[in-house]
Amino acid sequence: MVTTGQPSPATRTDLSARVDADEIATGALADLAPASGWSRPVLLDADLLVLVTHGHGTAELDFRALPCRPGTLLRARPGQVLRCHGPQLDATVVRWGPETLRGLDVDPDAVPAYRQLAGEDEDAVISEVTQLAVDADRHAGVPAAVALLRHQLAVLLLRLSLLPGTGERATPRAESETFRRLCREVERGYRHTRRVEDYAAQLGCSVRTLTRACLAVTGRSAKQVIDERVALQASRLLAATDEPIARIGRRLGFPEPTNFGRFFTREVGVSPGAFRAAREQPLPVRMVRPRPPADSPAPAGRA
Repeated sequence: MVTTGQPSPATRTDLSARVDADEIATGALADLAPASGWSRPVLLDADLLVLVTHGHGTAELDFRALPCRPGTLLRARPGQVLRCHGPQLDATVVRWGPETLRGLDVDPDAVPAYRQLAGEDEDAVISEVTQLAVDADRHAGVPAAVALLRHQLAVLLLRLSLLPGTGERATPRAESETFRRLCREVERGYRHTRRVEDYAAQLGCSVRTLTRACLAVTGRSAKQVIDERVALQASRLLAATDEPIARIGRRLGFPEPTNFGRFFTREVGVSPGAFRAAREQPLPVRMVRPRPPADSPAPAGRA
């Protein structure tokens, strides 16, 4: 088993720069934070795997506060917000662009957002992450190494997707597929419409079918799933940017600030202004605010 108190020199890549479409970069956890540290969540612009190597603390991923210790693995996606804090908490980070895995038979979304690795699984994953980081540093700038790194990443993701299940309830295949199709449409259209009827028309099915699928997968109605996606995006922008609240509301389809305020307060439980004012405060572990995102392939249980 590989255990490291500090990341190896191979992981000291600058992760603050935008990653190219087909690039793989590795680095340390601190490289993700701005110069001011983790005073507030960071809006991610690339896919990430984060493997904790040292210390104990908490990672806040899309407002889920998750306990971290050596062997904790996080899978984060572009557009999510992340904040980490804890005594000497450190990790090896693998970051890749949207075209990196094109043509390879691997689904990054099959990897759960949070796992605490143990035993042989932990040994294998740490070994593969370490080797990928070493090769990324050793062969930096070598065109022939691109294929090596792509396949190493694909093998790592496949291994993670094959780990024993996380206890999520089984969902009928048809309803699971309908839910995924809805999530894809919501991802494209949540800034323009929150009407279930519009999404049912786009997918060629009934409102009842969408609601049945959402209830089977998440325990919530289709309308709730759509509204939660909008509330999640609002929360991300309020927490990780300084964009004016009224402008955030307009971007999400609310021309009037009062309508946006009422919607956000109903979904999240506090006003947009209060949510932003509290963004520097750490979340209690396992607290979920707002509720799980509609764009998640495997929604977590409600708080």
